[in-house]
Amino acid sequence: MNKYLEIFRVGKSFRRDTQVTRVVADFSLNVREGEFVSLIGHSGCGKSTVLSMVAGLLPIDEGGVVLSGREIAGPGPDRGVVFQSPCLLPWLTVLGNVVLAVKCVKPKATRAQLRDTAAYYLDLVGLTDCLDNKPRELSQGMCQRVGLARAFALDPKLLLLDEPFGMLDSLTRLELQQVLVELIAASKKTTLMVTHDVDESLFLSDRIALMTSGPEATLGQLVEVPFARPRERRVVLEDPRYDPLRDVLIDFLEAQVHPRPRADKAPAAEGIRFTNPAEQGVS
Repeated sequence: MNKYLEIFRVGKSFRRDTQVTRVVADFSLNVREGEFVSLIGHSGCGKSTVLSMVAGLLPIDEGGVVLSGREIAGPGPDRGVVFQSPCLLPWLTVLGNVVLAVKCVKPKATRAQLRDTAAYYLDLVGLTDCLDNKPRELSQGMCQRVGLARAFALDPKLLLLDEPFGMLDSLTRLELQQVLVELIAASKKTTLMVTHDVDESLFLSDRIALMTSGPEATLGQLVEVPFARPRERRVVLEDPRYDPLRDVLIDFLEAQVHPRPRADKAPAAEGIRFTNPAEQGVS
């Protein structure tokens, strides 16, 4: 397969006093250029740890990560990150927060060019009327729109989303999922997203990577999401494949807490396309 992003047998351990815990072990995943992959698993299984290693925010103890032919050795502008909290600078305006980010990747751009780029992406997320507002004047959802605009304005090779809608109410969450669908459709960005929301992963993803529970969490299963793009939520929810796919994800997650014999696997898995984790990860 096209290995635009290759996560190769990475591992991460943390030390507390004299005790060492291997949180992630032998985790491998390939992501194609332009593909949207969600990483899902129980809380504390190491999803965000994997994402932080790909972002270069955590050192990798074992294995390696290669993006577009170059090994990752630390953070860089080739990766745009959106966290659960948007982390905006409170003394800058909405426009100023995005301009500052763009200036870091385009240091030779004029002030007008920086402003035009920032304003363009803020318009895409519906914040044209809020350019001069400070973060304290915005709702949590609007602040996260700024975070999305800032990440896309960097024009990164890879977009990394760490539960970007986890702190939002249900309606705002659905609205921003649709905003993200439209941004991805326009930009074709390669995206890796961490989420604990099964329905969110099915609506947004091309494939879903399911992590086993820790310690020593790893890739347990890869599920192909067959819904055509561009996507409409109503069409996706009414697709006869939606509920069986949802059952597969929930069955996997439940099996991590309550392991059961393989023969007890739910029949909903029949006809669902899986990617072999071993073959895609280490070939």
